[in-house]
Amino acid sequence: MEKSLLIQYLGDTPKLRIIDFFLENRSDYSKKEIIENTGISKTTFYKVWDDLVQFGIVKETRKYGMAQLYTLDESNPVIKKFMALDAELAKQAMKKATNKLAVAS
Repeated sequence: MEKSLLIQYLGDTPKLRIIDFFLENRSDYSKKEIIENTGISKTTFYKVWDDLVQFGIVKETRKYGMAQLYTLDESNPVIKKFMALDAELAKQAMKKATNKLAVAS
């Protein structure tokens, strides 16, 4: 699994993996889906999950069968900063890639 720009820049931690997953996948997911898609062990996931809920990083959206689904709380000021940082990192990466192509031509 290739690391995202955000993970490369800030480090690979379980909380950041979850935030990064939601930044790249703007929908709602069950805890099981989040665990599977982030590559975090179930034990580690449950150690960090309550913090993400407590600080309003993630929020409940709806129930799908027996599963509760969650999404990133994009109205949270901290998440807005993460979104801006992610966008800026992508912009800088594109600029570097464009410059490399121009130099190579």
